[in-house]
Parts: sequence; structure tokens; C-alpha cells
Amino acid sequence: MKILHLDINHPLLIQEFEKLGFENIENYHASKSEIEKEIHQYDGLIIRSRFSLDRAFLEKAGRLKFIGRLGAGLENIDIDFARKRGIYLAAAPEGNRNAVGEHTLGLLLSLFNKIVKADREIRSGQWDREGNRGIELDGKTVGIIGYGNTGKAFAKKLKGFEVEVICYDIIGGVGDKNARQVGILELQQKSDIISLHVPQTEETKGMVNELFIGGFHKPIWILNTARGKCINTNDLVVALKSGQVLGAGLDVLEFEKSSFENMFDDEQLPEAFDFLLGSENVVLTPHVGGWTIESKEKLARTITDKIKEYFKLE
Repeated sequence: MKILHLDINHPLLIQEFEKLGFENIENYHASKSEIEKEIHQYDGLIIRSRFSLDRAFLEKAGRLKFIGRLGAGLENIDIDFARKRGIYLAAAPEGNRNAVGEHTLGLLLSLFNKIVKADREIRSGQWDREGNRGIELDGKTVGIIGYGNTGKAFAKKLKGFEVEVICYDIIGGVGDKNARQVGILELQQKSDIISLHVPQTEETKGMVNELFIGGFHKPIWILNTARGKCINTNDLVVALKSGQVLGAGLDVLEFEKSSFENMFDDEQLPEAFDFLLGSENVVLTPHVGGWTIESKEKLARTITDKIKEYFKLE
């Protein structure tokens, strides 16, 4: 099979495909329109998030047998149309779940212990111990929304703390020894901390909004290592100002480009983001929750294993 690689990934991916007898073509810079003109030549496509694979694009891919996405979700692909055409879709949430779990815990501990704020102050010559007195995680209730690969990984990381971990998911029966599954009302009643681990769908876009935040019985901390568009940033800012949200650890932002490679479509900084930049109780990272040295190889291995299994290749 002839495979087109649109993003640079771990060399293991191409090495394993070569062992299977695949012909690998690497094209990391051509535009989407340029790729559309030649996509009919390929049996397989490997992508991260460089551009969306919509119906118009897939209609031109008459030979395409599979798409491998080195990431957790498939939201940049017209899934229904791809499946209608018989194209196998392989994502790799198993590949970076541990990295996301660790990063989420890092965001939480950074917020509670004011690590980023203290670091900035010391670098500017300010030594303020009382102003950087932290709070402890022990005794808190952590509510995980979306209990799939990364939600489970985060829950596992919390086992070393004296916390109650509960989870909410639209799929029933997903709770395990690390988290008790609850309904949305109990989640909003008990949680001190909310961590998002959901895919981006029409249902999850803007799910964290004024109404959702207002449903919690006490002020909460919010963590998001899922997708930026799951949080309405304007509503988050209002809640931060009022104290309904005590702080936020955001690895993803509503304003990111769909490729995740840049933050904004223009040079204008949204007013809500400008507030986040100046907030001492907000920690921001550039969509790197699953972006470790180890996960890069794990993602590649996961995709090659899935392709081998699906096509029964050795």
C-alpha cells in the first residue's frame, strides 16, 4: 500500500510500515488544496491535526483504505462519511493517556501550591512566603468528566492522595477501583475540582458555561487537558472574577487553531484570554498534555499495531 504522511512523527512509524512493505511518501508542507490533487493515489493517510479531512477532501480519496491519526480524537475527520466509504479510522488515545494524566496532576499541584506565581515573583526579586501559602489536595473531591483513556489515567495518578475521586460519563458502567461513577447532580454537589477528559463533539462544545458552573454547590477548580472549545472562556472569566471558579489549569484554549500549532487566526488577542494572562490563579500550557518524548513513540506504536491488527498483517 502507498501511504501519505502529512505530519512529522516518530521514525518508528515509517520503519514499521516499511517492514510491512508499504511505500511511504512524506509531504509535510504542501497545502490542503495541493494534497487534494494527489490524494487519489494513496491507500493510507497519516495525520495529526494539520488540517481537517472533510467530505470534499475524502471524496477525492478514492483508494483510501485507512486514516491513522496520532492523537486521542478524530474530530478533524468527517467520521460518518469516512466510515460510509469503508475507510478504517485509527486514533491513538492509548499512546498519550499516561502523559495527559501526569500533566493534569501537574497543573493541579501547580495551582494549589502557587508554583508559577512564586517562580515569577522570585525571578523579579520578590520573596513573598505568606502570599504563596498553598492548599493541600488531601480531603478534596475530584470530579472527572469523561472516563475514557485519559480520565482513567488521571484517576490512577490520584491514588497516592487522600482524595475522593468520582467520574461522570454518558456511557454507563465505566467506573472502576480508581473512581466511582456518579450522575451529574452528585458530581456538581460534591466536587471541589473538575477535570475535563472528553472528546470534542457537538454535545461537548461549550459544555462548561455559566449554567454548568452555576450548578455546583461550592466554588471549584477547573482543569482542561481535553479540548479548548469545551469551555466557554467568557463564562469562565466571569466565574473566576466572581469566585465561583477558584482557579483554572488550561492546557487547551477555545481560541486555538484546529491544527493546534498556533493560538489564534489573527493577531487580535481576545479580551477573555487577556484576562487569563493576567490572572494569578490560572496556569496555561500550549496543548502539550500528551506531548512527551515517551508518548511520541507510544503514539506511533499504537497506530502501527492497530493497522497490523485491522489488516491482519505480520
